Amino acid sequence: MEIKASMVKELRDKTGAGMMDAKKALVEANGDMDKAAELLRQKGIASADKKMGRIAAEGVVATYIDGKIGAMVEMNCETDFVAKNENFKNLSNMMAEAVAKLNPADVDAMLKMDCPVCKKPIDDVIKEQIAKIGEKITIRRFVRYEANCCVSTYVHNGKIGVLLDVKCDSCSDETKTIAKDICLHIASSAPEFVSRDEIPASVIEEEKRIEMGKEDLASKPEAIREKIVAGRIDKLMAQRCLLDQAFVKDPNQTIADLIKGKLSVVRFERYVLGEGLEKRQDNFADEVMSQIKG
Repeated sequence: MEIKASMVKELRDKTGAGMMDAKKALVEANGDMDKAAELLRQKGIASADKKMGRIAAEGVVATYIDGKIGAMVEMNCETDFVAKNENFKNLSNMMAEAVAKLNPADVDAMLKMDCPVCKKPIDDVIKEQIAKIGEKITIRRFVRYEANCCVSTYVHNGKIGVLLDVKCDSCSDETKTIAKDICLHIASSAPEFVSRDEIPASVIEEEKRIEMGKEDLASKPEAIREKIVAGRIDKLMAQRCLLDQAFVKDPNQTIADLIKGKLSVVRFERYVLGEGLEKRQDNFADEVMSQIKG
């Protein structure tokens, strides 16, 4: 099968591998993109947690807490300049509050609702800001928690946001501080699951297949390979589970140790701004020149 340059580029974007490595993998996989990506992972060339697609859109992640209700929204715009604009930040905070108070089913439903802050249809509010700011603005996604106990949040520089639902006997200052620390930890360490009970069997089997195919195990007996892979899988799963991770503020204890007897984690959501979106590729000098000529 002919391996086209576009195929090599696609595999490079997905895995972060070099051009020659990507081409060799595609040749070996006879053009099968998924198989080639798997081969690169087995060779240790592609990172297992590499996101499928570039992360590049501009905007902010904003959150809002009102008692036991919390919301987080990702708002996108075209440039970082606008993302830092106070009007855009205020709009994003207003949209997070709207999610919390209106509980919309999805973005389309939300746009048709009246904003609880300015009493206008949200779609009109967004369009007014587009006209004022001069860039496309969108509500990309949101999440809302209505907790039995309390909700906590943390946003890092508007780029990474965390919403956390915890359960405790009493929402004391201590438990609130711990919940805030867990949010900070989630932002930093990017767990995918609360505990191992949440990990689908398909995820474990996929990782096992990848590990079993790695070159450093090829010459070892089957029984030895199984033991080594079991150990590796255990370590990999621990890295992906919040409760098993070492606490960023004190690596000598896990999150499970931190919360023992104080609270339990019900669920969490972590947003990374622009995750999975393509970034507009502009040449700033050309943009300035076009404005001068205009």
